[in-house]
Amino acid sequence: MSVSSPVLEAVGALKVFPGVTALDRASFALGQGEVHALVGENGAGKSTLIKVLTGVYRLDEGEVRYRGERVEFSNPLEAQRAGISTIYQEVNLVPQMSVARNLFLGREPRGRFGLIDFPRMRERASEILRGYGVRADVRRPLGSLGLGAQQMVALARAVQADAQVVIMDEPTSSLEPREVDKLFRTIAELKAQGRSVIYVSHRLEELYRICDRVTVLRDGRLVHTGPLAELERLRLISLMLGRDLAEVAAEGLTKFSGQHHSHAAPVLQATGLRHRHVLDEVSLAVRPGEIVGLAGLLGSGRSETAKAIAGALPLDSGEVVVAGERVPGGSVAAAIRAGINLLPEDRKAEGIVPTLSVRENIVLAALPRLARAGIVSEGDVDRVVQKFMRRLRIKASGPGQRVSELSGGNQQKVLLARWLAMNPKVLLLDEPTRGIDVGAKAEVQALIDELAGEGLAVLLISSDLEELVEGSDRVVVLRDGAVAGELDGAGVTEDKIMAAIAGDNDD
Repeated sequence: MSVSSPVLEAVGALKVFPGVTALDRASFALGQGEVHALVGENGAGKSTLIKVLTGVYRLDEGEVRYRGERVEFSNPLEAQRAGISTIYQEVNLVPQMSVARNLFLGREPRGRFGLIDFPRMRERASEILRGYGVRADVRRPLGSLGLGAQQMVALARAVQADAQVVIMDEPTSSLEPREVDKLFRTIAELKAQGRSVIYVSHRLEELYRICDRVTVLRDGRLVHTGPLAELERLRLISLMLGRDLAEVAAEGLTKFSGQHHSHAAPVLQATGLRHRHVLDEVSLAVRPGEIVGLAGLLGSGRSETAKAIAGALPLDSGEVVVAGERVPGGSVAAAIRAGINLLPEDRKAEGIVPTLSVRENIVLAALPRLARAGIVSEGDVDRVVQKFMRRLRIKASGPGQRVSELSGGNQQKVLLARWLAMNPKVLLLDEPTRGIDVGAKAEVQALIDELAGEGLAVLLISSDLEELVEGSDRVVVLRDGAVAGELDGAGVTEDKIMAAIAGDNDD
Protein backbone atom coordinates (compact mmCIF):
# COMPACT_ATOMS: atom_id res chain seq x y z
CA MET A 1 0.00 0.00 0.00
CA SER A 2 1.40 3.39 -1.01
CA VAL A 3 1.90 6.04 1.65
CA SER A 4 3.23 8.72 -0.64
CA SER A 5 0.83 11.19 1.03
CA PRO A 6 0.42 10.03 4.65
CA VAL A 7 -2.54 11.38 6.59
CA LEU A 8 -0.47 11.38 9.81
CA GLU A 9 3.26 10.95 10.29
CA ALA A 10 6.17 11.49 12.64
CA VAL A 11 9.54 12.30 11.10
CA GLY A 12 12.82 11.89 12.99
CA ALA A 13 11.01 11.90 16.32
CA LEU A 14 13.29 12.32 19.34
CA LYS A 15 11.87 12.36 22.86
CA VAL A 16 14.12 12.15 25.92
CA PHE A 17 13.07 11.73 29.55
CA PRO A 18 15.52 11.85 32.48
CA GLY A 19 17.86 8.92 31.91
CA VAL A 20 15.75 7.41 29.10
CA THR A 21 15.54 8.03 25.37
CA ALA A 22 11.92 7.06 24.69
CA LEU A 23 12.01 7.84 20.94
CA ASP A 24 15.33 7.81 19.11
CA ARG A 25 14.69 9.67 15.81
CA ALA A 26 11.91 7.26 14.92
CA SER A 27 9.62 7.76 11.95
CA PHE A 28 6.06 6.58 11.33
CA ALA A 29 3.62 7.09 8.44
CA LEU A 30 -0.11 6.30 8.40
CA GLY A 31 -1.81 6.04 5.03
CA GLN A 32 -5.38 7.16 4.39
CA GLY A 33 -7.92 4.38 4.75
CA GLU A 34 -5.46 1.88 6.23
CA VAL A 35 -5.31 -0.07 9.47
CA HIS A 36 -1.73 0.17 10.69
CA ALA A 37 -0.34 -2.05 13.47
CA LEU A 38 2.11 -0.41 15.87
CA VAL A 39 4.03 -3.06 17.81
CA GLY A 40 7.04 -3.53 20.05
CA GLU A 41 7.98 -4.63 23.55
CA ASN A 42 6.99 -2.54 26.52
CA GLY A 43 9.42 0.33 26.60
CA ALA A 44 9.81 0.23 22.81
CA GLY A 45 8.27 3.70 22.46
CA LYS A 46 4.74 2.93 21.28
CA SER A 47 2.93 4.89 24.00
CA THR A 48 5.37 7.79 23.69
CA LEU A 49 4.80 7.93 19.92
CA ILE A 50 1.02 7.97 20.40
CA LYS A 51 1.34 10.77 22.96
CA VAL A 52 3.56 12.74 20.60
CA LEU A 53 1.04 12.34 17.76
CA THR A 54 -1.83 13.50 19.99
CA GLY A 55 -0.24 16.46 21.76
CA VAL A 56 0.45 14.94 25.18
CA TYR A 57 4.21 15.32 24.66
CA ARG A 58 6.25 17.81 22.63
CA LEU A 59 9.16 16.47 20.59
CA ASP A 60 12.74 17.42 21.44
CA GLU A 61 13.63 17.02 17.76
CA GLY A 62 11.72 16.05 14.62
CA GLU A 63 8.17 16.90 13.62
CA VAL A 64 4.59 15.67 13.35
CA ARG A 65 2.68 16.19 10.11
CA TYR A 66 -1.08 15.90 9.68
CA ARG A 67 -2.59 15.99 6.20
CA GLY A 68 0.73 17.19 4.85
CA GLU A 69 1.09 20.13 7.24
CA ARG A 70 3.44 20.38 10.19
CA VAL A 71 1.45 20.50 13.45
CA GLU A 72 2.24 21.03 17.12
CA PHE A 73 -0.82 20.07 19.14
CA SER A 74 -0.55 21.53 22.63
CA ASN A 75 -2.96 18.99 24.14
CA PRO A 76 -5.11 15.98 23.15
CA LEU A 77 -8.23 18.16 22.83
CA GLU A 78 -6.58 20.09 20.00
CA ALA A 79 -5.72 16.83 18.26
CA GLN A 80 -9.28 15.59 18.74
CA ARG A 81 -10.74 18.78 17.28
CA ALA A 82 -8.41 18.33 14.29
CA GLY A 83 -9.81 14.83 13.75
CA ILE A 84 -7.51 12.50 15.75
CA SER A 85 -9.21 10.43 18.46
CA THR A 86 -7.53 8.00 20.84
CA ILE A 87 -9.00 5.04 22.69
CA TYR A 88 -6.63 4.11 25.48
CA GLN A 89 -6.27 0.69 27.12
CA GLU A 90 -7.24 2.24 30.45
CA VAL A 91 -10.47 4.05 29.57
CA ASN A 92 -9.78 7.78 29.87
CA LEU A 93 -13.32 9.07 30.25
CA VAL A 94 -15.03 10.45 33.37
CA PRO A 95 -16.31 7.55 35.53
CA GLN A 96 -18.45 9.79 37.77
CA MET A 97 -20.37 11.25 34.81
CA SER A 98 -23.27 9.48 33.14
CA VAL A 99 -22.74 7.19 30.18
CA ALA A 100 -24.60 9.68 27.95
CA ARG A 101 -22.50 12.66 29.08
CA ASN A 102 -19.30 10.72 28.41
CA LEU A 103 -20.47 9.76 24.94
CA PHE A 104 -21.25 13.37 23.99
CA LEU A 105 -18.72 15.20 26.20
CA GLY A 106 -17.88 18.47 24.45
CA ARG A 107 -20.48 17.80 21.73
CA GLU A 108 -23.72 17.83 23.75
CA PRO A 109 -26.90 18.50 21.74
CA ARG A 110 -28.30 21.93 22.62
CA GLY A 111 -31.84 23.17 22.81
CA ARG A 112 -33.32 26.60 23.38
CA PHE A 113 -31.05 29.22 24.97
CA GLY A 114 -28.04 26.95 24.33
CA LEU A 115 -28.89 24.58 27.19
CA ILE A 116 -28.06 20.87 26.95
CA ASP A 117 -31.01 18.86 25.63
CA PHE A 118 -30.71 15.95 28.07
CA PRO A 119 -33.71 13.89 26.84
CA ARG A 120 -32.42 14.01 23.24
CA MET A 121 -28.86 13.24 24.36
CA ARG A 122 -29.99 10.19 26.36
CA GLU A 123 -32.21 8.90 23.58
CA ARG A 124 -29.41 9.27 21.03
CA ALA A 125 -26.85 7.70 23.40
CA SER A 126 -29.05 4.63 23.96
CA GLU A 127 -29.55 4.25 20.23
CA ILE A 128 -25.84 4.51 19.44
CA LEU A 129 -24.75 2.10 22.18
CA ARG A 130 -27.31 -0.53 21.20
CA GLY A 131 -25.47 -0.65 17.89
CA TYR A 132 -22.35 -1.62 19.85
CA GLY A 133 -24.14 -4.29 21.86
CA VAL A 134 -24.22 -2.18 25.04
CA ARG A 135 -27.63 -2.19 26.70
CA ALA A 136 -27.34 -0.04 29.79
CA ASP A 137 -29.15 2.82 31.47
CA VAL A 138 -27.25 5.77 29.96
CA ARG A 139 -28.15 7.87 33.03
CA ARG A 140 -25.91 5.65 35.19
CA PRO A 141 -22.32 6.71 35.97
CA LEU A 142 -19.90 5.27 33.44
CA GLY A 143 -17.83 3.81 36.27
CA SER A 144 -20.72 1.52 37.23
CA LEU A 145 -20.32 -0.40 33.95
CA GLY A 146 -17.84 -3.22 33.42
CA LEU A 147 -14.51 -2.47 31.76
CA GLY A 148 -15.65 -4.06 28.50
CA ALA A 149 -18.76 -1.87 28.28
CA GLN A 150 -16.71 1.23 29.17
CA GLN A 151 -14.32 0.37 26.33
CA MET A 152 -17.23 0.14 23.89
CA VAL A 153 -18.47 3.56 25.07
CA ALA A 154 -14.98 4.96 24.38
CA LEU A 155 -15.03 3.38 20.91
CA ALA A 156 -18.49 4.77 20.14
CA ARG A 157 -17.37 8.22 21.30
CA ALA A 158 -14.32 8.19 19.00
CA VAL A 159 -16.36 7.07 15.99
CA GLN A 160 -19.18 9.56 16.66
CA ALA A 161 -16.65 12.39 16.85
CA ASP A 162 -16.15 11.88 13.09
CA ALA A 163 -12.42 11.37 13.58
CA GLN A 164 -10.31 10.89 10.47
CA VAL A 165 -7.67 9.05 12.49
CA VAL A 166 -8.59 6.69 15.33
CA ILE A 167 -5.79 5.39 17.55
CA MET A 168 -6.65 2.20 19.45
CA ASP A 169 -4.35 1.15 22.30
CA GLU A 170 -5.01 -2.50 23.27
CA PRO A 171 -8.74 -2.07 22.53
CA THR A 172 -9.73 -5.73 23.01
CA SER A 173 -8.04 -6.28 26.38
CA SER A 174 -11.35 -5.97 28.26
CA LEU A 175 -13.77 -7.17 25.57
CA GLU A 176 -15.77 -10.36 25.21
CA PRO A 177 -15.67 -12.21 21.85
CA ARG A 178 -18.94 -10.69 20.60
CA GLU A 179 -17.62 -7.21 21.48
CA VAL A 180 -14.36 -7.96 19.65
CA ASP A 181 -16.34 -8.93 16.55
CA LYS A 182 -18.25 -5.65 16.76
CA LEU A 183 -14.99 -3.73 17.14
CA PHE A 184 -13.55 -5.38 14.04
CA ARG A 185 -16.72 -4.63 12.05
CA THR A 186 -16.45 -1.00 13.14
CA ILE A 187 -12.80 -0.88 12.04
CA ALA A 188 -13.80 -2.28 8.63
CA GLU A 189 -16.48 0.42 8.34
CA LEU A 190 -13.98 3.15 9.24
CA LYS A 191 -11.58 1.83 6.61
CA ALA A 192 -14.34 1.72 3.97
CA GLN A 193 -15.11 5.37 4.76
CA GLY A 194 -11.48 6.31 4.09
CA ARG A 195 -10.67 6.84 7.74
CA SER A 196 -7.41 5.53 9.20
CA VAL A 197 -6.67 3.43 12.27
CA ILE A 198 -3.48 2.98 14.30
CA TYR A 199 -3.91 -0.34 16.08
CA VAL A 200 -1.72 -1.22 19.08
CA SER A 201 -2.06 -4.79 20.32
CA HIS A 202 0.06 -7.68 21.53
CA ARG A 203 -2.43 -10.24 20.23
CA LEU A 204 -0.82 -11.30 17.00
CA GLU A 205 -3.90 -13.08 15.66
CA GLU A 206 -5.79 -9.78 15.82
CA LEU A 207 -3.07 -7.93 13.95
CA TYR A 208 -3.00 -10.44 11.10
CA ARG A 209 -6.79 -10.44 10.96
CA ILE A 210 -7.37 -6.71 10.50
CA CYS A 211 -4.13 -4.78 9.82
CA ASP A 212 -2.73 -3.77 6.44
CA ARG A 213 0.75 -2.66 7.46
CA VAL A 214 2.94 -2.84 10.54
CA THR A 215 5.56 -0.64 12.16
CA VAL A 216 7.90 -2.26 14.70
CA LEU A 217 9.67 -0.16 17.34
CA ARG A 218 12.46 -1.37 19.58
CA ASP A 219 14.22 0.72 22.23
CA GLY A 220 12.66 3.85 20.74
CA ARG A 221 13.95 3.15 17.23
CA LEU A 222 12.15 2.17 14.03
CA VAL A 223 13.29 -1.35 13.09
CA HIS A 224 10.73 -2.30 10.44
CA THR A 225 7.73 -1.01 8.52
CA GLY A 226 5.86 -2.70 5.69
CA PRO A 227 2.89 -4.89 4.69
CA LEU A 228 1.94 -7.22 7.53
CA ALA A 229 0.86 -10.08 5.24
CA GLU A 230 4.45 -10.35 4.00
CA LEU A 231 5.84 -10.82 7.53
CA GLU A 232 5.74 -14.25 9.17
CA ARG A 233 4.71 -14.29 12.82
CA LEU A 234 8.00 -15.69 14.05
CA ARG A 235 9.86 -13.00 12.10
CA LEU A 236 7.63 -10.32 13.62
CA ILE A 237 8.38 -11.57 17.14
CA SER A 238 12.12 -11.68 16.42
CA LEU A 239 12.01 -8.05 15.19
CA MET A 240 10.18 -6.96 18.34
CA LEU A 241 12.63 -8.74 20.63
CA GLY A 242 15.81 -8.11 18.66
CA ARG A 243 16.68 -11.79 18.72
CA ASP A 244 17.29 -14.23 15.91
CA LEU A 245 14.61 -16.60 14.70
CA ALA A 246 16.30 -19.74 16.00
CA GLU A 247 16.50 -18.31 19.53
CA VAL A 248 12.85 -17.25 19.50
CA ALA A 249 11.72 -20.65 18.22
CA ALA A 250 13.90 -22.54 20.71
CA GLU A 251 12.59 -20.64 23.73
CA GLY A 252 8.94 -20.79 22.67
CA LEU A 253 8.41 -17.26 23.97
CA THR A 254 4.64 -17.57 24.20
CA LYS A 255 4.76 -20.71 26.36
CA PHE A 256 5.67 -21.63 29.89
CA SER A 257 5.51 -24.96 31.64
CA GLY A 258 3.44 -24.35 34.76
CA GLN A 259 3.23 -28.01 35.72
CA HIS A 260 3.72 -28.25 39.47
CA HIS A 261 1.76 -31.25 40.65
CA SER A 262 1.30 -31.27 44.39
CA HIS A 263 -0.61 -33.60 46.66
CA ALA A 264 -0.04 -31.58 49.82
CA ALA A 265 -2.89 -30.11 51.84
CA PRO A 266 -4.28 -26.88 50.34
CA VAL A 267 -2.58 -23.70 51.51
CA LEU A 268 -5.67 -21.77 50.33
CA GLN A 269 -9.18 -23.10 50.85
CA ALA A 270 -12.13 -20.91 49.84
CA THR A 271 -15.52 -22.41 50.63
CA GLY A 272 -19.05 -21.29 49.72
CA LEU A 273 -18.20 -17.69 48.86
CA ARG A 274 -21.41 -15.71 48.38
CA HIS A 275 -22.03 -12.06 47.53
CA ARG A 276 -25.52 -11.11 46.37
CA HIS A 277 -25.87 -11.07 42.57
CA VAL A 278 -22.11 -11.58 42.15
CA LEU A 279 -20.87 -14.85 43.71
CA ASP A 280 -22.97 -17.96 44.32
CA GLU A 281 -21.30 -20.58 46.55
CA VAL A 282 -17.86 -20.43 44.91
CA SER A 283 -15.40 -22.93 46.33
CA LEU A 284 -11.81 -23.66 45.31
CA ALA A 285 -8.50 -24.81 46.75
CA VAL A 286 -4.87 -24.17 45.85
CA ARG A 287 -1.98 -26.33 47.11
CA PRO A 288 1.62 -25.27 47.69
CA GLY A 289 3.48 -25.08 44.39
CA GLU A 290 0.27 -25.28 42.37
CA ILE A 291 -1.05 -22.88 39.73
CA VAL A 292 -4.84 -22.97 39.55
CA GLY A 293 -6.39 -21.15 36.62
CA LEU A 294 -9.69 -19.32 36.97
CA ALA A 295 -11.60 -19.14 33.68
CA GLY A 296 -14.89 -17.58 32.59
CA LEU A 297 -16.33 -14.77 30.55
CA LEU A 298 -16.32 -11.17 31.69
CA GLY A 299 -18.93 -10.89 34.42
CA SER A 300 -18.58 -14.53 35.45
CA GLY A 301 -17.17 -13.57 38.86
CA ARG A 302 -13.45 -14.15 38.27
CA SER A 303 -12.16 -10.82 39.63
CA GLU A 304 -14.81 -10.79 42.35
CA THR A 305 -13.65 -14.22 43.57
CA ALA A 306 -10.08 -12.94 43.84
CA LYS A 307 -11.23 -9.78 45.63
CA ALA A 308 -13.35 -11.81 48.06
CA ILE A 309 -10.38 -14.04 48.92
CA ALA A 310 -8.19 -10.93 49.34
CA GLY A 311 -10.72 -9.26 51.66
CA ALA A 312 -11.60 -6.50 49.19
CA LEU A 313 -15.17 -7.76 48.60
CA PRO A 314 -17.36 -8.36 51.66
CA LEU A 315 -19.07 -11.76 51.81
CA ASP A 316 -22.66 -12.62 52.68
CA SER A 317 -21.41 -16.10 53.62
CA GLY A 318 -18.49 -18.46 53.10
CA GLU A 319 -14.97 -18.57 54.48
CA VAL A 320 -11.34 -18.34 53.46
CA VAL A 321 -8.70 -20.49 55.17
CA VAL A 322 -4.92 -20.09 54.70
CA ALA A 323 -2.54 -22.71 56.06
CA GLY A 324 -5.30 -24.03 58.32
CA GLU A 325 -6.19 -20.62 59.80
CA ARG A 326 -9.49 -18.87 59.05
CA VAL A 327 -9.04 -15.38 57.59
CA PRO A 328 -11.57 -12.74 58.76
CA GLY A 329 -13.72 -11.75 55.77
CA GLY A 330 -13.89 -8.25 54.36
CA SER A 331 -10.48 -7.19 55.63
CA VAL A 332 -7.63 -6.59 53.20
CA ALA A 333 -5.23 -6.07 56.12
CA ALA A 334 -6.18 -9.44 57.63
CA ALA A 335 -5.73 -11.17 54.28
CA ILE A 336 -2.27 -9.61 53.81
CA ARG A 337 -1.27 -10.66 57.34
CA ALA A 338 -2.39 -14.20 56.48
CA GLY A 339 -0.13 -14.19 53.42
CA ILE A 340 -2.65 -13.42 50.66
CA ASN A 341 -1.60 -10.85 48.07
CA LEU A 342 -3.63 -9.70 45.07
CA LEU A 343 -2.27 -8.28 41.82
CA PRO A 344 -5.39 -6.45 40.52
CA GLU A 345 -6.64 -6.39 36.93
CA ASP A 346 -6.57 -2.60 36.64
CA ARG A 347 -2.99 -1.76 37.64
CA LYS A 348 -3.46 1.99 37.02
CA ALA A 349 -6.57 2.44 39.20
CA GLU A 350 -5.96 -0.22 41.87
CA GLY A 351 -2.25 -0.97 41.81
CA ILE A 352 0.53 1.51 41.24
CA VAL A 353 0.74 4.91 42.89
CA PRO A 354 1.68 6.93 39.79
CA THR A 355 3.10 9.95 41.63
CA LEU A 356 5.57 7.82 43.61
CA SER A 357 8.90 6.38 42.47
CA VAL A 358 9.67 2.78 41.55
CA ARG A 359 11.42 2.43 44.93
CA GLU A 360 8.46 3.78 46.91
CA ASN A 361 5.96 1.60 45.01
CA ILE A 362 7.96 -1.58 45.63
CA VAL A 363 8.34 -1.12 49.41
CA LEU A 364 4.90 0.43 50.00
CA ALA A 365 3.35 -2.66 51.57
CA ALA A 366 6.53 -3.94 53.21
CA LEU A 367 7.39 -0.78 55.20
CA PRO A 368 5.80 -2.00 58.47
CA ARG A 369 7.86 -5.20 58.26
CA LEU A 370 11.05 -3.25 57.59
CA ALA A 371 10.52 -0.91 60.55
CA ARG A 372 12.43 -1.37 63.79
CA ALA A 373 11.00 0.62 66.71
CA GLY A 374 9.05 2.64 64.18
CA ILE A 375 12.16 3.56 62.16
CA VAL A 376 12.82 2.26 58.65
CA SER A 377 16.42 1.75 57.60
CA GLU A 378 17.15 3.27 54.20
CA GLY A 379 19.74 0.56 53.67
CA ASP A 380 17.16 -2.19 54.24
CA VAL A 381 14.81 -0.49 51.80
CA ASP A 382 17.56 -0.20 49.19
CA ARG A 383 18.47 -3.88 49.54
CA VAL A 384 14.84 -4.98 49.03
CA VAL A 385 14.37 -2.69 46.03
CA GLN A 386 17.63 -3.70 44.36
CA LYS A 387 16.90 -7.39 44.93
CA PHE A 388 13.54 -7.30 43.18
CA MET A 389 14.54 -4.87 40.44
CA ARG A 390 17.30 -7.34 39.53
CA ARG A 391 15.18 -10.47 39.89
CA LEU A 392 12.27 -9.14 37.83
CA ARG A 393 14.53 -7.26 35.39
CA ILE A 394 12.62 -4.01 35.85
CA LYS A 395 13.72 -1.52 33.21
CA ALA A 396 14.00 1.97 34.67
CA SER A 397 16.57 4.75 34.75
CA GLY A 398 16.87 3.97 38.46
CA PRO A 399 14.84 3.30 41.63
CA GLY A 400 14.01 7.00 41.86
CA GLN A 401 12.25 7.18 38.50
CA ARG A 402 8.53 7.91 38.73
CA VAL A 403 6.64 4.65 38.16
CA SER A 404 4.12 6.33 35.82
CA GLU A 405 6.97 6.90 33.34
CA LEU A 406 7.59 3.14 32.97
CA SER A 407 6.06 0.92 30.30
CA GLY A 408 3.00 -1.16 31.19
CA GLY A 409 5.03 -4.36 31.50
CA ASN A 410 7.52 -2.77 33.87
CA GLN A 411 4.70 -1.27 35.96
CA GLN A 412 3.28 -4.79 36.26
CA LYS A 413 6.68 -6.06 37.43
CA VAL A 414 6.83 -3.29 40.05
CA LEU A 415 3.49 -4.48 41.43
CA LEU A 416 4.73 -8.08 41.49
CA ALA A 417 7.86 -6.92 43.30
CA ARG A 418 5.72 -5.13 45.90
CA TRP A 419 3.90 -8.31 46.83
CA LEU A 420 6.89 -10.64 46.56
CA ALA A 421 8.63 -8.39 49.08
CA MET A 422 5.88 -9.46 51.52
CA ASN A 423 6.88 -13.17 51.30
CA PRO A 424 3.32 -14.27 50.49
CA LYS A 425 1.85 -17.75 50.86
CA VAL A 426 -0.84 -17.15 48.22
CA LEU A 427 -0.56 -14.97 45.14
CA LEU A 428 -3.76 -13.98 43.33
CA LEU A 429 -2.96 -12.77 39.80
CA ASP A 430 -5.79 -11.06 37.92
CA GLU A 431 -4.85 -10.77 34.22
CA PRO A 432 -1.11 -10.47 35.01
CA THR A 433 -0.09 -10.32 31.32
CA ARG A 434 -2.94 -8.10 30.11
CA GLY A 435 -1.67 -5.38 27.79
CA ILE A 436 2.02 -6.24 27.98
CA ASP A 437 4.23 -7.27 25.10
CA VAL A 438 5.45 -10.69 24.04
CA GLY A 439 8.83 -10.43 25.76
CA ALA A 440 7.51 -9.04 29.07
CA LYS A 441 4.66 -11.58 28.97
CA ALA A 442 7.14 -14.45 28.66
CA GLU A 443 9.16 -13.03 31.58
CA VAL A 444 6.09 -12.68 33.81
CA GLN A 445 4.89 -16.18 32.90
CA ALA A 446 8.33 -17.65 33.60
CA LEU A 447 8.39 -15.83 36.95
CA ILE A 448 4.97 -17.25 37.90
CA ASP A 449 6.27 -20.70 37.01
CA GLU A 450 9.40 -20.12 39.10
CA LEU A 451 7.41 -18.89 42.11
CA ALA A 452 5.18 -21.95 42.02
CA GLY A 453 8.30 -24.08 41.79
CA GLU A 454 9.42 -22.48 45.07
CA GLY A 455 6.18 -23.57 46.75
CA LEU A 456 3.96 -20.49 46.36
CA ALA A 457 0.24 -21.14 45.80
CA VAL A 458 -0.92 -19.22 42.72
CA LEU A 459 -4.44 -18.42 41.51
CA LEU A 460 -4.17 -17.26 37.89
CA ILE A 461 -7.06 -15.35 36.30
CA SER A 462 -6.79 -14.87 32.55
CA SER A 463 -9.12 -14.31 29.61
CA ASP A 464 -6.39 -15.86 27.41
CA LEU A 465 -7.33 -19.55 27.23
CA GLU A 466 -3.94 -20.50 25.80
CA GLU A 467 -2.26 -18.92 28.80
CA LEU A 468 -4.49 -20.87 31.20
CA VAL A 469 -3.96 -24.18 29.39
CA GLU A 470 -0.19 -23.81 29.22
CA GLY A 471 0.28 -22.39 32.69
CA SER A 472 -2.21 -24.13 34.97
CA ASP A 473 -2.16 -27.46 36.81
CA ARG A 474 -5.93 -27.22 37.24
CA VAL A 475 -8.60 -24.84 35.94
CA VAL A 476 -11.77 -23.82 37.77
CA VAL A 477 -14.41 -22.48 35.38
CA LEU A 478 -16.94 -19.87 36.53
CA ARG A 479 -20.26 -19.01 34.92
CA ASP A 480 -22.70 -16.42 36.25
CA GLY A 481 -20.89 -16.24 39.58
CA ALA A 482 -20.88 -19.99 40.22
CA VAL A 483 -18.43 -22.84 39.61
CA ALA A 484 -19.37 -24.43 36.28
CA GLY A 485 -16.66 -27.08 36.27
CA GLU A 486 -13.13 -28.04 37.22
CA LEU A 487 -10.52 -29.48 34.85
CA ASP A 488 -7.32 -31.27 35.77
CA GLY A 489 -4.24 -32.66 34.04
CA ALA A 490 -4.84 -33.75 30.45
CA GLY A 491 -8.42 -32.46 30.76
CA VAL A 492 -7.16 -28.86 30.75
CA THR A 493 -7.77 -27.93 27.10
CA GLU A 494 -9.23 -24.87 25.41
CA ASP A 495 -12.13 -26.92 24.03
CA LYS A 496 -13.08 -28.27 27.47
CA ILE A 497 -12.80 -24.85 29.10
CA MET A 498 -15.07 -23.34 26.43
CA ALA A 499 -17.51 -26.23 26.81
CA ALA A 500 -17.69 -25.62 30.57
CA ILE A 501 -18.18 -21.90 30.05
CA ALA A 502 -20.99 -22.64 27.60
CA GLY A 503 -22.56 -25.22 29.91
CA ASP A 504 -21.92 -28.07 27.46
CA ASN A 505 -20.46 -30.77 29.68
CA ASP A 506 -21.95 -33.84 28.05
CA ASP A 507 -18.55 -35.35 27.41
